[in-house]
Amino acid sequence: MENPDWAVVPRSEAAAAGGKAGRGKNARQITWVLLLKAHRAAGKLTGAASAALSVAAAARRRVAAGRTDGDDDAGAAPPGESPALRTRFYGCLRGFLLLSVLLLAVDVAAHLQGWRHLAVDVPDLLAVEGLFAAGYASWVRIRLEYLAPALQFLANACVVLFLIQSADRLILCLGCLWIKLRGIKPVAKAGGKGSDDVEAGAGEFPMVLVQIPMCNEKEVYQQSIGAVCSLDWPRSNFLVQVLDDSDDAATSALIKEEVEKWQREGVRILYRHRVIRDGYKAGNLKSAMNCSYVKDYEFVVIFDADFQPQPDFLKRTVPHFKGNEDVGLVQARWSFVNKDENLLTRLQNINLCFHFEVEQQVNGIFLNFFGFNGTAGVWRIKALEDSGGWMERTTVEDMDIAVRAHLKGWKFLFLNDVECQCELPESYEAYRKQQHRWHSGPMQLFRLCFVDIIKSKIGFWKKFNLIFLFFLLRKLILPFYSFTLFCIILPMTMFIPEAELPAWVVCYIPATMSLLNILPAPKSFPFIVPYLLFENTMSVTKFNAMISGLFQLGSAYEWVVTKKSGRSSEGDLVALVEKQSKQQRVGSAPNLDSLTKESSNIKKDLRKKKHNRIYRKELALSFLLLTAAARSLLSVQGIHFYFLLFQGVSFLVVGLDLIGEQVE
Repeated sequence: MENPDWAVVPRSEAAAAGGKAGRGKNARQITWVLLLKAHRAAGKLTGAASAALSVAAAARRRVAAGRTDGDDDAGAAPPGESPALRTRFYGCLRGFLLLSVLLLAVDVAAHLQGWRHLAVDVPDLLAVEGLFAAGYASWVRIRLEYLAPALQFLANACVVLFLIQSADRLILCLGCLWIKLRGIKPVAKAGGKGSDDVEAGAGEFPMVLVQIPMCNEKEVYQQSIGAVCSLDWPRSNFLVQVLDDSDDAATSALIKEEVEKWQREGVRILYRHRVIRDGYKAGNLKSAMNCSYVKDYEFVVIFDADFQPQPDFLKRTVPHFKGNEDVGLVQARWSFVNKDENLLTRLQNINLCFHFEVEQQVNGIFLNFFGFNGTAGVWRIKALEDSGGWMERTTVEDMDIAVRAHLKGWKFLFLNDVECQCELPESYEAYRKQQHRWHSGPMQLFRLCFVDIIKSKIGFWKKFNLIFLFFLLRKLILPFYSFTLFCIILPMTMFIPEAELPAWVVCYIPATMSLLNILPAPKSFPFIVPYLLFENTMSVTKFNAMISGLFQLGSAYEWVVTKKSGRSSEGDLVALVEKQSKQQRVGSAPNLDSLTKESSNIKKDLRKKKHNRIYRKELALSFLLLTAAARSLLSVQGIHFYFLLFQGVSFLVVGLDLIGEQVE
C-alpha cells in the first residue's frame, strides 16, 4: 500500500531542481553586482557633473569680474618699459585670431559651394562666374605659389629643431639609465672634514657661512630660519646670515625678532637689512660677501626663504670637497612639500623631477657642469671669488656665476640623494612670473658671456656644450619651436592645407617625449596628457620671455619674488613647537593651535590681496586653436583636429586661470 504523504523523487529531478535554485541565486547575485556598479558609475557621473558645474561657475565669475593680466600689479610695467611694448605680442596674437576667423568663414562658404580646396583646379574655378569665386580663386593661387612654400619651409625647419631637441632629450635619458644601472654617484672620501664622527672635535669641521636671502616673505621666514639653525654642525664653526631685503616694516620686524630669539638660544646668527634693493638677490648676496668676517670661512651655503634643509645637510655635502680642490660647487636636489596641492603643482613636479633626476645628474656625472639652482648648494668661497663674485647684470645670477666658474675650470657635483624641501608656486600668476624670469635671464646672460666663452681656455667640446646645448638648444630653440610649431604653424596649416605637418610630429613624438619626461615621477603617469598640453600652453610665456631677454626688452629685467604659501609638513610644526617649549620655562605647554591659527591668519591676509585673472594672450591662442580645429573638419584631418581641440581647451583653462589656486 503506497503512502500518499511522500514519494521518492528521482535523482535527476532533484538535481534539476537544485540547478534551478542555484541559477536563481546566481542571477540575483549578478543583479546586485550590476546594481552596485551602476550606483558607482552614477556617483562618478555625478561627481564629474559637479566638477564641471563648479569649473563653469568659476569661469563665469572670472569673466564677470573682468580682471585681466593687464590690471593692477600683474600688468604694471617695470621701469624702462612702455605699455605699447608690453602689449605688442598680444596684438600680434589677436591679429592672427581675427585672420583665422576670416579665413574660416571664407573656407566654410567655399565648402558650401562644393569647392574642395586641393581638389579644385584654379582654372576651373576661374570659369565660375561671380565675385566670390574670382576672389577665392585668387586666394587659392596665392596659397599655392607663395604662402604654402614659405610655411612648409618654416614647418620643416621647426621639425628639424624638434628632432634635434628630442634626440638631446633621449640621450640625456639614456645617460640617466646608464647611471642607474652602474650605480654611479659622487662619493665623499672617507675621513673627510665634516664626516659623521661623533668623536670628532670642532677642529675637524670646516668653517661654513649659511646665507638666507629673503624679501617680504613673512609666510616662510620662521620655518626656514628654524631649519637652518637646527643644522647638525658645531655652532662655533658656522654662522647664519639672514639677508632681509623686505620693504615692509612689519615683516622686517618679525624676521628680526625671530633672529634675536635664536641668538638667545646660542646660535651664531646675524640679521642684515638693506634699505635700497640694488641688484635684487645678487646685490643682496654681494653685499653680504663683502663683510670683513667672511674671510674666516671656507664655504658658503645658500638657502632661499622657503627651503628647509635636513639637520644632516652639511654633513652630507661639505665632505665632498675633501681631496677635490677643483670642486667649486656641490648642489643638492629639491623636494616639494606641496607637490600634490593642485594640478599646477603636480605638473611642475613632473618638470622639476626630470630636471634634477636627468638633466642635473647626467651633466654633473659626465661633464662636471650644470646650472646652479640658486639655492640648496654649497660653494667654495675661493671659487666664488675667483669667478668674479655675484653680479647684478641679469635676473639669473645663479646661472651667471655657474658659467663664469666653469670658464675658470671649476668642477660641480650634483647629489641626487640629498634633498632639501621647498615650495612650488600654487597660483598660475606666481608660476608665470617665475618662468618669465627663468627664461629671459639665460638669453640676457648668453648675449653677455658669448665672447667670454669663445675666448676662454676650456676645451672645444666644453665650449660646444656651453654654447649649443646649454644655451641655444635648451634655452632658445626649445621655447622657439614649441610656440612656433604647435601654436602658430600647426593652426596655419589648417587654413593653408597645401603645407602639411605629419601626424608623427603632432602626436607620436610629443607623446614619447612626455613619457620620457614623466619617468622620474612615475606616480604622475595619469597626468601625462595634461602635462603634454600644459607644456605647449606654457610655451607662449617662455617664448615671450626668451624674446625679451634676447633683444633686451624692458620685461627682461623684471624681478618679482615668487609668492609663497608657507605650507609646512606636520613634522615641521611639531619641531617648531619643541623649539618653543625649550624657550618657555614658565611651565605651560606650547600651544600648537596658536601656531596653526597664526599661520591661518597670514593666509587669510594673503587671500584678501590675491585674486584670479583672465590672461589675454592665452585666451587669444585658445580661440585661434579652436578656430583651426573647426577648419580642420573641412579637410578631414583626424589627429590634427583632436590635438587642436584639446590644446585649445588647455589654453582656455589656463587663460581663465582655472588650473592653479582658486581664490573665492
